[in-house]
Amino acid sequence: MADLRSDFLGIKSPNPFWLASAPPTDRETNVVRAYEAGWGGVVWKTLGEDPHVVNVNGPRYGAIHGADRQLIGFNNIELISDRSLQTNLQEIKKVKQEWPDRALVVSLMVPVREESWKAIVPLVEDTGADGIELNFGCPHGMSERGMGSAIGQDPEYIENIARWCKQSTRMPVIVKLTPNITDIRQPARAARAGGADAVSLINTINSIMGVDLDRMAPSPNTDGKGSHGGYCGPAVKPIALNMVAEIARNAETSDIPISAIGGISTWRDAVEFITMGAGNVQVCTAAMTYGFKIIEEMIDGLSNWMDEKGYSSTDQFKGAAVSNIVDWQYLNMNYVAKAVIDQDKCIKCGRCHIACEDTSHQAITNMKDGERYFEVKNEECVGCNLCACVCPVADCIEMVQMTEGTDPRTDKPIVAEYANWTTHPNNPGAVS
Repeated sequence: MADLRSDFLGIKSPNPFWLASAPPTDRETNVVRAYEAGWGGVVWKTLGEDPHVVNVNGPRYGAIHGADRQLIGFNNIELISDRSLQTNLQEIKKVKQEWPDRALVVSLMVPVREESWKAIVPLVEDTGADGIELNFGCPHGMSERGMGSAIGQDPEYIENIARWCKQSTRMPVIVKLTPNITDIRQPARAARAGGADAVSLINTINSIMGVDLDRMAPSPNTDGKGSHGGYCGPAVKPIALNMVAEIARNAETSDIPISAIGGISTWRDAVEFITMGAGNVQVCTAAMTYGFKIIEEMIDGLSNWMDEKGYSSTDQFKGAAVSNIVDWQYLNMNYVAKAVIDQDKCIKCGRCHIACEDTSHQAITNMKDGERYFEVKNEECVGCNLCACVCPVADCIEMVQMTEGTDPRTDKPIVAEYANWTTHPNNPGAVS
């Protein structure tokens, strides 16, 4: 049987699924409900100095929907906790005492002053919390006040604050990184230089969800005015996967533990992040969409998959995909794959043909013997995969690998400067 127990920085939890710092972790009531549902841990919603902030009393969220109103992208303009610091600390202490087997990390955000960080960290440690997460990622509201992503975009700030916090506590220090930056490896290196024990990523992406064309204002808006917010949900998963991979495969940051965040909605999403080097995962939008009991599906799915694959712990596949992420120049230029259409599954919609005809390589026929019939012309197909992407039928179009050197269905040679990948100069492990 799969053992889902997690040990991240010495913080133990019954499974690797944590709730990210956000509205679902804002107070004792929510956190207890999450633990009762089965979540392995939570990162308490970001705390700051008193006087506490004031949130808008109007729309705070926006969404992009797909078919059947499926939530694809989510946006928020909510600030850090608007409850007093003392109230939060009291609840954190109570929850940790009552749920000692669950992870409880506290997110923090205060101005870039050494005395501010060194004052708040011991207060959190006194609650018995398992660790702190430094929120250097929030792109709205707090960043305009010199906090959040305003810190996360400056490696010097990151390094200094991480060092101040490490000097002030025995708890593990996690630095939460902003994706609103050109190279995610730079802040990760800074966190490591400051002595941080781990990084978490990604925080939300700076965004405006749309425009109300009647009010001519961003949507959502408050009394006719709107603000940029933080974008999250399933749509950001590819961006998050890439940034996690960039840190995991970089020589200067590959040894720093990662708590992955960004569009994680299923057990499969979690597995993908773990294979990219994450030690655990944090979830927010999925819980806000479906409720806390979504954790049951995540736990069952992960456990069943691990049993099927023969894994007894997540450590056995952690980072398994990292070595297969390479720069473009190291791709095998002799590898050839072409599209094959399963005629039994094809519904004759023609999307593959028109996409290829108008925007690609005119490699798919649309007629045969006077009837609609879609078939790939091997001599024209470049294996781009566009047809499979636009096809509305799952697995109807498959990319089939061809033998290096010759296309077996046309007997035409595959022209390549190097016939053997093991000697190709683009192969980092080439044999000379």
